[in-house]
Amino acid sequence: MSLRARLTLLYASLLGGILLLFGVLVYVLVSALLLDQVDRTLTQTARNILQNSRVGAVGELNVLSLPSLELSASVYIQYWDSAGKLQMASPGIRGITQPLDALDLTSIKPVFRDIYIQNAHLRVLTVPLVAGARPVGTLQAATNLGLVDSIRGSLLTILLSLTVASMAIAAAASWLSIEQALAPLQTATETAEQITRADDLSRRIPYHGAAEDEIGSLLQAFNRTLERLENLFTSQQRFLADVSHELRTPLTVIKGNADLIRKFGPDEESLASIKEEADRLTRMVGDLLLLAQAESGALPLTLRSLALDELVTDVFQQMRVLAGEKVRLKLTEIDMILVQGDKDRLKQVLINLISNAIQYTPPGGNVYVSLAKAGAFARLIVRDTGPGIPAADLPHIFDRFYRGEKSRTRSKGSGFGLGLSIASFIVQAHGGRIEASAQEGAGTTFAVYLPLEE
Repeated sequence: MSLRARLTLLYASLLGGILLLFGVLVYVLVSALLLDQVDRTLTQTARNILQNSRVGAVGELNVLSLPSLELSASVYIQYWDSAGKLQMASPGIRGITQPLDALDLTSIKPVFRDIYIQNAHLRVLTVPLVAGARPVGTLQAATNLGLVDSIRGSLLTILLSLTVASMAIAAAASWLSIEQALAPLQTATETAEQITRADDLSRRIPYHGAAEDEIGSLLQAFNRTLERLENLFTSQQRFLADVSHELRTPLTVIKGNADLIRKFGPDEESLASIKEEADRLTRMVGDLLLLAQAESGALPLTLRSLALDELVTDVFQQMRVLAGEKVRLKLTEIDMILVQGDKDRLKQVLINLISNAIQYTPPGGNVYVSLAKAGAFARLIVRDTGPGIPAADLPHIFDRFYRGEKSRTRSKGSGFGLGLSIASFIVQAHGGRIEASAQEGAGTTFAVYLPLEE
């Protein structure tokens, strides 16, 4: 059964149940009111008869006057003496010689009962008569409940008819409204099938309803998922293309040198070139494995209390050797700062940032390193005076294999475009963030923020 049919059946059933419950309450209430009115009439009639009656010397009941009850209230009267003999009856029931209510004829208190006599439904009031402490007989007053039964039957028919009709109308209205409400889901299903058949993740599901309702939220979430899948698919394609491109160069060099060795025999230059390219491939594979671990959330970190100022000082001393006479490396500010971090991973971040700054700063330029507190974070800044990163390249510098061709051209000693991606993942894994700003011709600045140790 479809969702539309199930919802229609549910709504119709709920409405039918509510109307049925309401009908039962109305039926019971009307029946109770009608019977209460009948009981009041019987009680008042019995009271009027007793007010016009006297008890004789031997205990018999003498009715002074008997009103024409059949014409006024359709009430029938029987009087039975204490010996169980019928002494008086209304004109309309004088042919009935048995008590109207034989079960309660000897009752010691007034009793109401429904009785069927000769296919007639009667409501009978039995009133015991007592003179002092001596019983003198029983008075029974009855009225025909045919009109009450007719009213109750008509009411029951009307309530059931209204319930059935309301359920039918509700089912039809629900069927149409649910079709309109579920139309976006049908569109979503068709779009998903088209995406599956055509492998086109650029398609989105259109929705013109309220964005804050449940279906709107669902379709927005689905469109975001499609967008995320499209980005991942595009990223995967770009990644495969980048890996293929990066592998092609060293493999071509290795193959060419291997052919030279096969043809002319081994020589130091060919062997050194093969080793250099093999080392490059090893570094790239290691970086890719590390990046894969970082993206999957399985980057191994050994977090412990770390004096970040000591780590910066150590890396600074090492990088001074790399800078040599080409670039002036300066430590402008350093505070004593403790963080919770993995020393080796954070050292990798520092080396990557400072070595990039040294590599892309022209001879005679400066690279500035500083460490200070910024609120609840430690702020590490690496700034160079190189050509700077173009504004078009800046948003992509943390992407894998991305290298700006204008300011940072590829060379034999350049990396693979993975270092900043790895650095970004490491910093994020420590609960921090890394930011970059640049101005063409005025250098590039990287800022790393790491939470202070509590």
